[in-house]
Amino acid sequence: MALQEAPPFWWQKPGWQAFLLSPFSWIYGQISARRMEHPPSDFVSVPVICVGNFIAGGAGKTPTVLALVKCAKSMKLKPGILSRGFGGGVSVATLVEPDKHDSRDVGDEPLLLANAATTVVSVDRPAGARLLVESGCDLIIMDDGFQNPKLHKDYCLVVIDAKRGIGNGFTHPSGPLRLPVSRQLPFADTVLVIGEGNGADGVIRRVAKSAKPFELSSIRIQNTRRLKGKQLLAYAGIADPDKFFASLSSAGLEVIEQCAFGDHHHYHEDEIEELVDKAKQLNLHLVSTSKDIFRLKGLGKLSQELIEKTDEIKIELVFENPEFLRNVITSAINSVYERDIG
Repeated sequence: MALQEAPPFWWQKPGWQAFLLSPFSWIYGQISARRMEHPPSDFVSVPVICVGNFIAGGAGKTPTVLALVKCAKSMKLKPGILSRGFGGGVSVATLVEPDKHDSRDVGDEPLLLANAATTVVSVDRPAGARLLVESGCDLIIMDDGFQNPKLHKDYCLVVIDAKRGIGNGFTHPSGPLRLPVSRQLPFADTVLVIGEGNGADGVIRRVAKSAKPFELSSIRIQNTRRLKGKQLLAYAGIADPDKFFASLSSAGLEVIEQCAFGDHHHYHEDEIEELVDKAKQLNLHLVSTSKDIFRLKGLGKLSQELIEKTDEIKIELVFENPEFLRNVITSAINSVYERDIG
C-alpha cells in the first residue's frame, strides 16, 4: 500500500533538497507573510478562537478543537466550529449534516466535528462565520486558518506536535513551515505543545524568548480496555500515522500489522478488501482513528463492512493546566468586549 505524504526530508536534518529549494521557499514565505499581515476585513459579533499551526499538516488541531467545544459547553455557551473542509467538494458555506453529507462533500474532519457541535465548512471564512452566527452560535472555534487574514480572530491558539516540531525548520517547499516562524509568532496568543518528545524544544525556546506563553498537554486513548490481549491490525490515513501506531503501543496494545496511508486518504475498494482480508487471514482485530471511520461513512457497502469490523480509537487531550481552556475562552470573550467598547 503506497503512502502519499509530505516529503521525508521535511522531517530530517536540512540537506541538499531543502537548500536546493530554498530560493523558492524564500519567495513563498515572503508572499505568505505579507498576506498574513494584512489587517482583517471582516468581523463577527461573537468571539472567534482560531486553532492553527505553524506547519502544513497535522499537529493536533482536531482534538484541541473538540476539547474547546467540551469546555465551552460546560460554560453554558453554544460553540460552533468553522472548517475549511479539506478534501470536500462543496463550494459555498455549508452547514454540515452527518446524515446528509459524506467526506466527499465536506471532508472527514468536519463530519467528526459535527458530532460535537454545529459545524460549517467554508473556504470563505467570513461567510462561514456569519452562517454560524445565524445558526445561533455564540462562540466560533476555527479549525485551522491561522494564516488566513480575512476574518478577525479574538484568540489564536497555535498547536505543535512535541515529537515532530517544525521539521527541518524550512518554509514550503523546502520544509513544512507555511511561512517563517518569526513572521507567524507575533499573531499567536499561546502555543500549545501536544504529546511527548523533544522535537519542539527549539520552538519552545523561541516562544519563551518572545514572551509568548506556552502550555503543555498529553494524549490519552479513551477506549483501550476491550482491546487488551487482542492482536491488532492498525490502519490510518492521517498526517502522521506512525504517531497513531506508537500511541497504541504506548497504551499497552499489541499492534502486529501497520497500514499507513496519506493524510485525508480516500480508501479504494481494493484497499478496503485488502485490509479486511489481511485481518481475517492473520486473525487480527482491525483498529483505526476517528477521522478514518468518519471518512469511510456513507461510501458504500464495502466501506460500511470495514467500519463494522473496525474498532474506532478515540483520543482526548489532557492539559497540564486544567484551567487553560477556560482561560482561553474567557480571554476571547473579553477581547470582543474590548473591541466593542473601543
